[in-house]
Amino acid sequence: MLDVLIRNALVFDGRGHAPQKLDVGILAGKISQLAPAISAPARQVVEADGLWLTPGFVDIHTHYDLEVEVAPGLAESVRHGVTTVLMGNCSLSVACGDPADLADIFQRVETLPRPLIQRWLAQAASWTSLGRYLDHLAQLPLGPNVAVLLGHSALRVKVMGLARSVSAHATPAEISAMRTLADEGLAAGFCGLSVDMVHWHKVHGAWAGRALPSHHADYAEYAALADACRERDAVFQVTPNPERQQSVWHILRLGAGHWRRPPLRMTLLSALDIDTQPLLWRLYAPLLWCYNRLLGNNLRMQTLTEPFTLYSDGPITPLFEEFPSGVQLNNTDTPAQRRALWQTPGFKAQFAADWQRPGIKTFHRDFARILIVTAPQAAWQGQTVAAVAAELGMPAMTLFIELLSEADTAFRWQASGANNRAGIRQQLMSQPYILPGFTDAGAHGANLAYFDGAVSLLRQAVQTGFMPVERAVARVTGEPAAWLNLDVGVLAIGKRADLALLDPAALAQARPEPLLEQADELGGMPRMVNREQTSPVRAVWVAGKPLLEQGKPLPALGREPAGQLLRPRTPIHGRAAVQQRYRDRISDLQYDHGLDQYWDIFVMKHQCWPNIWLHVLAVILMYGSALIAVFSLNPWWLLGVPLSNLLGQFGHARFEPSHVDGRDALFSWRAMHALLKLAALALSGRYAAELARVQAKVKP
Repeated sequence: MLDVLIRNALVFDGRGHAPQKLDVGILAGKISQLAPAISAPARQVVEADGLWLTPGFVDIHTHYDLEVEVAPGLAESVRHGVTTVLMGNCSLSVACGDPADLADIFQRVETLPRPLIQRWLAQAASWTSLGRYLDHLAQLPLGPNVAVLLGHSALRVKVMGLARSVSAHATPAEISAMRTLADEGLAAGFCGLSVDMVHWHKVHGAWAGRALPSHHADYAEYAALADACRERDAVFQVTPNPERQQSVWHILRLGAGHWRRPPLRMTLLSALDIDTQPLLWRLYAPLLWCYNRLLGNNLRMQTLTEPFTLYSDGPITPLFEEFPSGVQLNNTDTPAQRRALWQTPGFKAQFAADWQRPGIKTFHRDFARILIVTAPQAAWQGQTVAAVAAELGMPAMTLFIELLSEADTAFRWQASGANNRAGIRQQLMSQPYILPGFTDAGAHGANLAYFDGAVSLLRQAVQTGFMPVERAVARVTGEPAAWLNLDVGVLAIGKRADLALLDPAALAQARPEPLLEQADELGGMPRMVNREQTSPVRAVWVAGKPLLEQGKPLPALGREPAGQLLRPRTPIHGRAAVQQRYRDRISDLQYDHGLDQYWDIFVMKHQCWPNIWLHVLAVILMYGSALIAVFSLNPWWLLGVPLSNLLGQFGHARFEPSHVDGRDALFSWRAMHALLKLAALALSGRYAAELARVQAKVKP
């Protein structure tokens, strides 16, 4: 008897294949049957005619490290079809270090409310090892699956103490100690490491206003941690410093592979269409194409699936961390402290000067685009600061400072600074080397709400057709899971039954604005959430256990274990092993099919007949020109050899883009043998059968 039988759903497999109308049988937490009609009895039968069944969504950028300890169901993400989350991003982690020090970091960077911090501190433990931290997570009644990055700031605090970690470079001995801890964590099952170079990510408490510990590292320290990830093909997540453009070049240098070392599996934050730099988005695609395709590296950026809109409570906002007077305001704890600061002689003038100072800005600071959400004057709500100032006949800067200083957090305002142009946002979401993500779920609770990031991508695909729906599903399921080396995100027999049942009619509706509500699971603290009258996500299963029905979380969520701690599915160690993996890859998504023979991989890279015949022509040109050169004693014919190589490269670029290892492109015995075999089979008419044989291996 099946545990669950889902009937007549339009099934998307998470690999980008066309959907099929199927029945899906679930037994013991896994997909046991997939067929047009399943007659086996089941304990639960779900009629899904007219609905879509997809793998559960994978959220690649969350900050649930504290919330998972006090509310392990992570209900707000599950509500939107997310069944796997990656936490430990932006160098933040609770895996090691003194809990009180870590609380000072999380409270400020992620603008977490003090009651949540105190609730976590009351039960926090200093783990005796990184492995024990993972074991602890595995024992929690998790809602979704959880994968973890090891945060560099936590490593620094553990090795150097908070005081030195936010004020000094590490010594060689300290770097060595961090590298040892990183090796220990990666061996235990962390998916990778995260570092952060952003100057506006600040610490709270005794060192209020100092940048995160990770920000204070030098290149040697970053490189040591990057090498720890490179040795295991683990993920290295990094955020550059916008104030130092050379930080991007340091990051690209960290990730680059060459003849003696494999590339680094690196993800860079973030690929946004920033309003203050409207041409920057044009650099992403050519940079990523050259870095990955031409140079053979493995870099992914992340983008947001919606406009980057942030709500702020008066002067307490992440947007103010960009300039000194704003940092001073965020250093305060109470309205009285802020009033005293505003009354300090010259402070208002300093704030105005900081606001208007030229230079690189990630926030536009345009009063005509700053919307008043709430204010003591109810008539102003819904208007821009510039419009209200014009009505009052006063400078917008003066009105803004007046609202900040007098109304304090009773003045709530909204600004959107990136991804506002729908067409460009959709181009970013379509780029193969840019992953949709960057939701920051679990952080900035009163400032933003992108828990529905995956649903938003599907909604835009349905409404605009900018991307086939099956491709959109793969972009937020199988594709990120495979790149992260996690065994989730695919709907196939034998895979975990982490599933989302979607209503396509609801996806055709406009996305509503987020609301500020009290989060019961967090003790009633305010949180921005996404709510719809008819949720596009009808039901969610994790390991076959129902967690959501009719869009509503079930009581078992967070009380009974469903998700599990995810460790890398194919862990390896050593540069030789990692280098071999990179040489043999087709794409990260196709790792899931277990192709371990070079010839099979070679065939999957040569499926398009124009490209195949160009390769046959290249083989004829290479050997023909060499033979003519020998018999004619004319060395000029040898120019046909490099020309044949260029012909093959052109075939891939024009007809069949796929990874080509640099050594194979120049010369390797295995590539020569495979090319000759391809030419012989194609010329004899047998290649189509060989292609069909290999393709059968990768069908769902």
